Amino acid sequence: MSDRRDDLLRQAYAYALEHGLADLSLRPLAAAIGSSPRVLLFLFGSKDGLVRELLARARADQLALLERVRGGGLVEVAEAVWAWLAAPEHRALLTLWLEAYARSLVEPDGPWAGFARATVEDWLEVLRAAQPEGVRDTAAGLASRTRELALLRGALLDLLATGDGERVTAALRTSLTT
Repeated sequence: MSDRRDDLLRQAYAYALEHGLADLSLRPLAAAIGSSPRVLLFLFGSKDGLVRELLARARADQLALLERVRGGGLVEVAEAVWAWLAAPEHRALLTLWLEAYARSLVEPDGPWAGFARATVEDWLEVLRAAQPEGVRDTAAGLASRTRELALLRGALLDLLATGDGERVTAALRTSLTT
């Protein structure tokens, strides 16, 4: 990837974190990052190509988090994930993640294709690694990590909607199980 392309992708990602992707238009984006729509189309192939690149970048940031929280049991990993999710400095990334997740459900053939499913699989794999070896590949193990993921995702939706981290964190801590 060229330095110019890398730089424009980095700037476009910062723009998407601030403005979202729902109404992304190449003209305002290009103006904000010191480029032109024509250059963006040349470098990324299409608006959908750029959106796919931005989603890949968001997913890479998410995977970096998941790598940092590996180790410990299921509850410890879930608590570490929640601490990261609840941190105010991650709100823009999580809002972008939620937008992409929802869009992948209602526009399954667009640039969002597969985003929601892939993130579920990523998170379930991290939670799987936190389970005892004898439990990981059982139906009960899958059910347990699915429950923890559902709790985390539900809590995240509530937190993003209300900003009430104290209430949501307290509720989540009473629900996480071993």
